Amino acid sequence: MPSTAHEIDYKIYGDDMQFVEIGLDPGEAILAEAGSMMYMGPGIEMETQLGSGNESGFLGKLFSAGKRMLTGESLFLTVFYNQGSQYGRVALAAPYPGKIIPLNLAETGTMLCQKDSYLCSAKGTEIDIAFTKRFGVGLFGGEGFILQRLSGTGWAFAHAGGTVLERELKAGETLRIDTGCIVAFQEGVEYDIQYVGKIKTALFGGEGLFYARLTGPGRIYLQSLPFSRLAGRIYKAAPQRGGHKGEGSILGGLGGILGGDRG
Repeated sequence: MPSTAHEIDYKIYGDDMQFVEIGLDPGEAILAEAGSMMYMGPGIEMETQLGSGNESGFLGKLFSAGKRMLTGESLFLTVFYNQGSQYGRVALAAPYPGKIIPLNLAETGTMLCQKDSYLCSAKGTEIDIAFTKRFGVGLFGGEGFILQRLSGTGWAFAHAGGTVLERELKAGETLRIDTGCIVAFQEGVEYDIQYVGKIKTALFGGEGLFYARLTGPGRIYLQSLPFSRLAGRIYKAAPQRGGHKGEGSILGGLGGILGGDRG
């Protein structure tokens, strides 16, 4: 049986740089990734904890936190409690441009999320990791081996880069997707990694060696701009050591000479 989560209210603000404001009655709380807090009202207190709080004993919490490290996340989660006597609010901001996706776990059931996509959830939500069924998926799939599993009865919030596509796959319906473009999907969706099939395409096509295959039935969420893709473009556009990149400009190389670049 899934644990019963706190009943929270929420409102999402913004367009491409969103934040979610969550309303808490006295005694209610939410879990959030460290460093996501934007502001909190009177009566709201925060503390850090190992794991999601549903584990038994210190070793259980430590084991849960250790598993989170496998996804590249912090050992600790931040808990925001309403310890006052009045209705209170806390706001959590998305880490980069994109959209915040509300997930009603009571409706969707357990969701599997791409690493780095989890933002926050009602206290009582179980946050764990899920290994894909085949080791080869993780060995070659890059971003897809270890996923975060969110289960419970309350609201959880994921973050996606760029524009979000929500789609309901029918039974047997399949989509082939760039591994980084997957945000979340229902646990019943079959997940696999496939080789692109052609060496020339893999080496020179710029799309990588593998893609993900999702097969319904179930709901999926995709993002148009994975953070890894955004970071890669920024890195390529950044000036190199002591120089000027000048990408897309005929005067790029000449600009470096006139600017005093030295080999």
